[in-house]
Amino acid sequence: MGKRRQDPVEVNADGSADLYEISTWEPRSRLDRFAHWLYHIGIRTLRYLVILAAILILLLQVAFGSLGALSDQPLFAGMAILSAVPALGLAAYIYYADVTTQEPLTLLVGTFLLGVLFAGFAGVLNGIFGAPIQAIGSGFGLVPFLGQVFFFFLIVGPVEETVKLLAVRLYAFRDNRFDAVVDGAVYGAVAGLGFATIENALYITQNAEMATGTVELLAASSDITAIRALAGPGHVIYSAFAGYYLGLAKFNPDDAGPIVLKGLLIASLIHAVYNTLAGPVTAILAGIYNVDFLVAFFGFVIVYDSFFGLLLLKKVHAYRQAYKRAHEDPDETALRPEQTEFDP
Repeated sequence: MGKRRQDPVEVNADGSADLYEISTWEPRSRLDRFAHWLYHIGIRTLRYLVILAAILILLLQVAFGSLGALSDQPLFAGMAILSAVPALGLAAYIYYADVTTQEPLTLLVGTFLLGVLFAGFAGVLNGIFGAPIQAIGSGFGLVPFLGQVFFFFLIVGPVEETVKLLAVRLYAFRDNRFDAVVDGAVYGAVAGLGFATIENALYITQNAEMATGTVELLAASSDITAIRALAGPGHVIYSAFAGYYLGLAKFNPDDAGPIVLKGLLIASLIHAVYNTLAGPVTAILAGIYNVDFLVAFFGFVIVYDSFFGLLLLKKVHAYRQAYKRAHEDPDETALRPEQTEFDP
């Protein structure tokens, strides 16, 4: 953590004078203790209110929205779980790549659940701001695609990446066991997994609930499950980027704000570009190569996610190498033959 800044009086004091409320402060009086207590109670209450609001939104989606179909149609629940498998695999690999201490299960599960809960915030905000932003971007109907681009870059990307990062910030980030920069990537990936899981469930139920008959229902849910399974790893990648910079901010408090903002900008940009290109590029590929839409979409996602996934893993690998160098035994290093830059 950064060194605490000191007032000039404290810097030049010899330690004999009491500088309370001159240049230093700690709770002493009853009012001090009350202010200290009230502040921390207020912050804690605010965190709980955010979580309670997220739970309420999820319950409303289950009771009155399409998520209620998960209990009515076991097929939907099974498809939702299946669609999360690729994202789970990627999150597990990022977890494995963490060279520092193993992350506790309580923090991982808590972050996953918050990722699930906070997806509701994104849905509400996307719904509120979606139509006005698309209308402005499209010139009120003149260029519809431009409205979609505005929506993805100004609303969907920033909102969804912020709520996923909030899932890390409210719980795991505050724990002392979040003790390395790379931990941010791990918890960011887990938050992305939680978000993708509930988003997949919403898409599957919304798109398949209109089907009639068992065969049509199975076909519709299978198609959307395949699409969501391909889209899910993206959420892990985006939020792992943002989480990494959140971890970097924890150990660089003087520049924490700009560092967190940089991570959010990177994650939001990658997310928005994906949303913008997925439809048009898939349609172009399907037309050029005369293949099924799902096959073309698969090709696009593999290339896109692989490119940014490798960039993410390169960043994690750079941390891993620096960590190993920092923990090398100086005596062993001195005895080791010199290696070139390209030695394994």
